[in-house]
Parts: sequence; C-alpha cells; structure tokens
Amino acid sequence: MKAILQNRYGAPGEVLALREVEVPAIKEDQVLVRVHGAAIHPGDWMVVTGRPYLVRPMFGLPAPKKKTPGFDVAGVVEAVGSGVTELQPGDEVFGQCGGSCAEYVAVSPDRLAFKPASLSFREAAACPLSGDTALRALRDAGQVRPGKKVLINGASGGVGTFAVQIAKSMGAEVTGVCSTRNAELVRSLGADHVVDYSREDFTRGDERYDFILDNVGNRSMAACRRVVAPGGRFVPNNGTSGGRWTGTLGRTLAALVLSAVVPRQGRPFVALGNQADLLVLKELLESGKVTPVIDRVYSLAEVPDAFRYLEEGHATGKVVIAIGD
Repeated sequence: MKAILQNRYGAPGEVLALREVEVPAIKEDQVLVRVHGAAIHPGDWMVVTGRPYLVRPMFGLPAPKKKTPGFDVAGVVEAVGSGVTELQPGDEVFGQCGGSCAEYVAVSPDRLAFKPASLSFREAAACPLSGDTALRALRDAGQVRPGKKVLINGASGGVGTFAVQIAKSMGAEVTGVCSTRNAELVRSLGADHVVDYSREDFTRGDERYDFILDNVGNRSMAACRRVVAPGGRFVPNNGTSGGRWTGTLGRTLAALVLSAVVPRQGRPFVALGNQADLLVLKELLESGKVTPVIDRVYSLAEVPDAFRYLEEGHATGKVVIAIGD
C-alpha cells in the first residue's frame, strides 16, 4: 500500500514522502480500514515539525515514533480481528486513529462509528477530531445551555466552524470572530453576531459572554477574561502559533494553573476521540444541525502541500486528504 512517511522532524516538504509499505497487520481487537478520506490539523503539524520542542519527548526522541501523520479517518472496514463483533467487512465508518494518511490503517473499533449516510467519505473525514473538540469544549468545558451567550474566536477555522453550529444546536446565542472574507460563511453557519477582528477587538467591547472558546490566541488571557460574564468561563484552544520551544503549550499550561485560582479562567481540555462522542457528533451531522466545512482537498501524494497550506493559518474549515476512489 501507499502511505506518507516521515523519519525525522522538520519542514513538511523535507520530511514527508509517499512510500510503498506493507498493509498493517491487525490485532484480535482491531479492524483494518481501507481509507477513503483523512484530514489534518495543528496536532499533526506539531508531530511532523516537532514544534514546539516541548512536545518531542511525548512524540518521540530523537525522531517521531509515529511515522505516518493523520488522526481523522473515514473509510470501509476491510477485515476484522477475531475478537471484534460490532463491525464487519464492508461497513462504512469514520473516527480517529493514528496514521490515516495511508491507504489502509489498523484501528480499535471503540474509536470508530458508522459513517453518517448523508456524508461523503471526504466530508466524514473532516469531522471527528475538530467536531469532538468543539463538542467537548462547549458541552464539558463551557457547560453551554439554551440562552447562554457564547463567543467563538476563530469561528471560520476547523474547530470554529463546528463550534458555531454545535453551540447553536445547544440553543446558545453565538458570536463568531473571524476575518472580513469569512464573515458571511460564519453567519451562514448560524452565528447570531459576527465580529470582524480587523475592525473590532472583542475584548474591548461592552458585551459579556458566558463562555469564550479561543481558537486563535491573538488576545491576552486577561483581556479575554475581562469580557466573561460572572460565573462564565474562558478556555484557550490554540493551534500552531507561539515560539518554537513552548508554542501554544505555554498558554495552555498557564491557563491550567490559573484555572485553580483565577475566576472565569476555565481549564484546558483534551478531545479524547471516544465512540460516545462520535455518536453524538454523528447524530448532529445526520440531523443537519452540523455540516462540515471543507476548504481544500489534496491527494495522498500532495500531503506535504496540504501541510504547507495548513501552516499558513488561513484555512477556512478543514483540510482534507482524498485517498483511493
């Protein structure tokens, strides 16, 4: 099979290459998925580049343990292990795994769900990690309820486009912060109000919000907390910005410490990619309350180009990799 491989950290164009490798062998509690769609996001960028340097002990020293990028997957079950009963060959699935930028991948069934019938493989591949991140942020970290005022900074990005729609499905009054060119898109996703960050600083306004999800990190945490209503929370969820040593992890760690002592500072969270959340997301997708936004689609051979585009930080929605038919 063909797969994208990397043997060292570095710039995507220098360390990523399309190679012919063996189809992965599955364990008794795994399934083999023929991949039709994958998606990349800032976490993949960190693994490829090894930046910030602080993450390298977690990903592998001196080179990455994970040789193929990609966490999001959509495809067809090709084979199942002897201990698997919930899936069978031919099932169309989506979910999270390790190494989805390949023609086949071995996955645990508890990280998969049946693909929403209304979505193509490419659309389904755009959903798992970003959709789960948005869901956990709003439901768990923000405890969003009907009537709450929610602000999404970075509303046109991979997580942001899901967050706007999921927040609306929860009955919230949603404000999306984005660029001028993406304002209409964010409105079309259901945002009640749109703030153009090139013209207005949301942290200097008079409005107060019950929950702020910050996907950008272009305003200080103190400034963001200033516009959080009493009893509300501000939670950072940043991507590839920051210095080469700590990157956005410095902001995340600071938020974790401050959350114990500073009012309105919420605890950072982790999107776990479990099946229960996938099923909630599947229901939202099938009901039409949430629709994935795809910026660009690249082939498997074009994965280095896809990472270069992602690194620019201007993707609207998700960057998807089309694999196979």
